[in-house]
Amino acid sequence: MKKIIWSILLSISICAYASAQTNTLNVKVLSESNNEPLIGATIYIQEIDKGGVTDIDGMATIDNIPNGSYNVNISFMGFESIEKTVEIPYSEILVIKLKEDGEALEEVILQSNRSTRTIKRIPTRIEFIGAEELGEKNAMNATNISMVLRESTGIQMQQTSLSSANSNIRIQGLDGRYTQLLRDGFPLYGGFSSGLSILQIPPVDLKQFEIIKGSSSTLYGGGAIAGLVNMISKTPEEESDLDIMLTQTHALGTTANVFYSERYGKLGITLYGSGHYQKEYDPEDDGFSNLPRTKSVSINPKLFYYPSDETTFWFGVNGTYEDRIGGDISGIENTANITLYTEENISKRISTQAVYTTEIDAARSLNIKNSFAYFERNLTVPNINFNGDQFNSFTEVAYHKRGERSDWILGANLYTIDFDEQSSGLERDQNDITTGLFVNNIYDFSENWILETGFRADYAKDWGFFPLPKISLLYKSNNSFSSRIGGGLGYKIPDIFTEEAEFINFNNVLGIDKDALDAERSYGVNLDFNYETHLTDEIGFSINQLFYITAIQKGLLLTDANNGFFEFENAQDDIVSKGAETNIKFTYKDFRWFLNYAFIDTRLNYLDGNPQKPLTARHNAGSVVMYENEKWRIGYETYYTGKQLLSNGTETTDFITMGLLGMRNFSWGTIFVNFENFTDRRQSRFSPLVLPPNNDPTFPEIYAPTDGFIFSAGIIIKPFGQKEHH
Repeated sequence: MKKIIWSILLSISICAYASAQTNTLNVKVLSESNNEPLIGATIYIQEIDKGGVTDIDGMATIDNIPNGSYNVNISFMGFESIEKTVEIPYSEILVIKLKEDGEALEEVILQSNRSTRTIKRIPTRIEFIGAEELGEKNAMNATNISMVLRESTGIQMQQTSLSSANSNIRIQGLDGRYTQLLRDGFPLYGGFSSGLSILQIPPVDLKQFEIIKGSSSTLYGGGAIAGLVNMISKTPEEESDLDIMLTQTHALGTTANVFYSERYGKLGITLYGSGHYQKEYDPEDDGFSNLPRTKSVSINPKLFYYPSDETTFWFGVNGTYEDRIGGDISGIENTANITLYTEENISKRISTQAVYTTEIDAARSLNIKNSFAYFERNLTVPNINFNGDQFNSFTEVAYHKRGERSDWILGANLYTIDFDEQSSGLERDQNDITTGLFVNNIYDFSENWILETGFRADYAKDWGFFPLPKISLLYKSNNSFSSRIGGGLGYKIPDIFTEEAEFINFNNVLGIDKDALDAERSYGVNLDFNYETHLTDEIGFSINQLFYITAIQKGLLLTDANNGFFEFENAQDDIVSKGAETNIKFTYKDFRWFLNYAFIDTRLNYLDGNPQKPLTARHNAGSVVMYENEKWRIGYETYYTGKQLLSNGTETTDFITMGLLGMRNFSWGTIFVNFENFTDRRQSRFSPLVLPPNNDPTFPEIYAPTDGFIFSAGIIIKPFGQKEHH
């Protein structure tokens, strides 16, 4: 009996000892493409319900694992998961290389830097707005791209007219004329379009925005002192795509957009059409419109030809007609009564674009593009008529060579502007011709260091020669951290279409005196730091911190000539804009939370005391919370605008605006509602928008929203069904 008892005790002791033999498993997770550590990858052993998350070195440790055979699952967002059988004890480090999932997170290919590199391997800092976010902004404002730009960090949409709602884009506190607008790499509008430019670009046929802040003149020539915005159009795919978008606002604004695209073998087409009607809107009931009566129509067909897999040719035509009239409500309804104040802009635009691209071989390509644009505008206010037309042309040839470690781009272009005023008698016609040669190189010193250098030489008739170097350096430590520093020179040829001239409807503004004025010149530097990580497979975090400074020499000023006229002169000292931008993003399952802050310190050094530039808030902040799954998209936005100075030195109040967007997806399309500025913050709550007398009113500067709360609802019909987005 004693032998049996001792045998049982011995067996129990052996089992207990065996179960006490626990082990540690060390796992290192790398990216298969570049052998860089993956931070935040998840390691999980289902049999014992234990796991871990990789650290900054891609390492994870799991303790207290009993002896045995286990299935170890390794996963990371955007990569294909792996399940590996491991015999424990395992004395070495288990090294796992994950392959990127082609269906998960597509690499973003940018076009603004003219190369074919992904966003993570470009030294120039480029902000990207993709199709998903554009879809949200389209629902908020289907008539133009102002909403997309207004809600980007460090960008301000400055309204210059209450009656017409004209607006200019300001990047980092600098006037709109210092930002170059591009569409598919073509210079877009500008000049005589002035504050109408942003308002006449519908967003529905665009697939992405690319924004470069700071001098970008080396890539695209003069005018990109504050930066550039390049809008990339949708192109035809094998599957047919048809979007029909109808939007209605409670302010009696109606918009219809239609986009169709398809490829038929070697041919493809895209067709975009838009129509918009806005009834005059007066939320204060003070007798003056806060939104003008607007009728506009736009059409943009494109034909694509693919003679081979290596060559593409496309040709497009864009036509736009718009009539917007604002001011005294009675005057809008009865235009024959000339004693009532109204401001009317009638504009017509037609432009063509042609692009030929061919792959010479696997490493070399050639791109040839040409555009002609005609714009006619008739601005009428009591006792003032500003009527003219502008003809632009742009031609460019660019050669691209890709090497194992180095990319080269060489090119030349010709840009012409011809403005012809009809009847002011002030000799404000202007004809400018600019030719340019440029070269750009991106060189990979290693996986961690990439250098970009460039040089442009422009010659502008009557203005001289402009050498424009640039340099940018990218450092990537791993998948989580990167930093960019870059700078360059820029310039801008003077013209009369400034914010100050537009504010007074160009009345008695003298033409450009080429003998007395110099071109504006600039220099600027950007430095940013970027960190992103996945704390778990479901929780993500990223932060980008930017510091910048831009200085403009010989700034173009509009001054009172003391004889009833206004003339242009060059500033005697610099305009200096410096500041910082912070962008933070949190993700958790189907939730995303974006936080941003912009500090903008723009100083007019040519004035005593170096004051802050008027209508430029030093502090701006925003918060956007998004919930999104296959069926729903819900967003809540809050934006803070700090105090600003008016031209007379008066300080304005700060204010907060809020918005709420809801979208419901179905197999056939989407329905949406948007509560824009639902707390109804508008300038008339803080100070008057119009000062008497009504027949000859004075309009104070605009520093806050003028239209207040706008409710809109709409539907997007997709007869061919929803496309999947990842």
